[in-house]
Amino acid sequence: MITRLLVANRGEIARRIIATCRVLGVETVAVHSDSDADAPFVTEADRAVRLPGNTPAETYLRIDLILAAARRSGADAVHPGYGFLAENADVAAAVTDAGLTWVGPSAKAIAAMGDKLAAKALLAEAGVPMLPSWTDAAQVTDFPVLVKASAGGGGRGMRIVRDADGLAEAVAGAGREAASAFGDGTVFIERYVERGRHVEVQIVGDRHGTVLALGERDCSIQRRHQKIVEEAPAVLAPELRDRLHAAAVAAGRAVDYVGAGTVEFLLAPEGDFHFLEMNTRLQVEHPVTEAVTGLDLVRLQLLVAEGEPLPLTVTPPAEGHAIEVRLCAEDPAQGFLPATGTLHRFTVPGVVGEFVPTRGLRLDSGVRDGSAVQVHYDSMLAKLIAWAPTRAEAARTLAAALARAELHGVATNRDLLVRVLRSREFGATEVDTGFLDRHPGVFAPLLPPGEVPLVALAAALASAAARRAAAPVLAGLPSGWRNVPAFPQVAHFSGPDGEVEVRYRLDRDGGIAEWSTSPESESPEVTLVEAGPERVVLDVDGVRRAYRVHLVGASIFVDGPDGAASLTELPRFPAPGAELTAGSLLAPLPGAVARVHVEVGRRVAAGDLLLTLEAMKLEHPVLAPTDGVVTELPVAAGGQVDTGAVLAVVTPTEEASS
Repeated sequence: MITRLLVANRGEIARRIIATCRVLGVETVAVHSDSDADAPFVTEADRAVRLPGNTPAETYLRIDLILAAARRSGADAVHPGYGFLAENADVAAAVTDAGLTWVGPSAKAIAAMGDKLAAKALLAEAGVPMLPSWTDAAQVTDFPVLVKASAGGGGRGMRIVRDADGLAEAVAGAGREAASAFGDGTVFIERYVERGRHVEVQIVGDRHGTVLALGERDCSIQRRHQKIVEEAPAVLAPELRDRLHAAAVAAGRAVDYVGAGTVEFLLAPEGDFHFLEMNTRLQVEHPVTEAVTGLDLVRLQLLVAEGEPLPLTVTPPAEGHAIEVRLCAEDPAQGFLPATGTLHRFTVPGVVGEFVPTRGLRLDSGVRDGSAVQVHYDSMLAKLIAWAPTRAEAARTLAAALARAELHGVATNRDLLVRVLRSREFGATEVDTGFLDRHPGVFAPLLPPGEVPLVALAAALASAAARRAAAPVLAGLPSGWRNVPAFPQVAHFSGPDGEVEVRYRLDRDGGIAEWSTSPESESPEVTLVEAGPERVVLDVDGVRRAYRVHLVGASIFVDGPDGAASLTELPRFPAPGAELTAGSLLAPLPGAVARVHVEVGRRVAAGDLLLTLEAMKLEHPVLAPTDGVVTELPVAAGGQVDTGAVLAVVTPTEEASS
């Protein structure tokens, strides 16, 4: 029996494992980097061991530190979660050799499936359908193709290539990203299927020879080859579902699989399916399977690790429908680059359960109010899962909860997720891996541009009310009251689309006499119903609207009926700032300079690659904005930069030659 489990991971998956252990009466040990010392998963574990450092390579990827932590804490078992060490055969072997229980498949099975090239060969012999693949770029003649990392998944080290000209750089870039994410830069090339569906089968096996399929999930909606929306069950014909389950079980039996794992397939538009990869671990999207089966997959992992037989012998029927979204710290204004900062508020309404199987709305998060989102780790903040009797109800419930969530301090992909869930195409199950490319409208913010002035008015009224509430004298005067009522109050904000000016004048009863966002603009008729530091209610053309307001210094977060916005109140008399050199390219996020491709004096064309940044386990290209000459290059490969740092200066050609 496992009595004390060390969780060799962090964030929401560590909290997920700890939650099941608490139900089962298993003690838990967390390991943490210095930057994670106050993270929720650390405080929720029974014990915690520090791993000195911050980056994954210094901490969570160190097998020696994990084993030392297990010895020091008296743990008798190790659960790797997913990511980091979960698919590392050396870790499984080292844990077993140390006399500890490894919660996962054998080192042999991990090694067999961890090398995706070897896995394809092995499972082809077992009769599992495969896509054509190559290890030598010179052999590729049929495009488009997909360059993939051999040692990992999650979209890391993956590139679509549509012609021979871009293949060499795609292979090189994928290799660098794979080496950074998995410690192995080996890549291979596979035929790319346009408009394919990504469907995966959850399997579980025990030490007594049983391998079962526990249903399937559709994970087709992806960005940068990373899943963002997943659902169970997949919408499939019964005959196709049976064949997928049989192929997945065959893959598990081919390696004597023990534990929870996932066999991933690509469904072609014509109905064929092909093996993609087998993940020898728990998947991020496992909660949707738990929701429709009622099973706790972490509990099953612990049972089979202890040598117990599976408590079921047939595939359970799916009840209802579940949909999961991955809420990530990403900035839509920066092309969804990973974002960092402090989460001042993280609240999702309607949640009925966390981390364990739940019918209704479930939240698995790695953060809470006050959490720091850092550059060292993956950008995922949380997973939100909705179960309902039907797919349409699940989508509606999930979209509504997301839209009403208060997510303050860090930019997220929330609006994108809501628009996907509410789109006609998603409702009609018209999904495939190219969904986002074909429907660019889902990238639009929820808050219409025309609503920004009303949000700014609510922010101005709340800010004024907060100042009056904190006033040491004459606090009883109405907010915004003036001795000369004809002169308006004026507030300036930095908003989602630039600077916003709000002018408003209150009458002697505290109501809005008039307002506008500029002296010349026409604004809807607004009646002030309520104005406090945290809540503003406006009657707009006869329709009452309530705005929730959260003030954090000069930052004002407003959640309204049409969407949310983050505003920054600008000082009335701003201090002069330093001017940037024209043509300066600024770092969109903190990170490391992975490579510099140019030098000072180099002539470049618009779109040329100048350098690459590495942050949150991804590479981010920095491209020339115009034809010109590189006149400044203040960074070097390996250097660390903060958001807003000057990376390079490109002087346009006509200016450089004058």
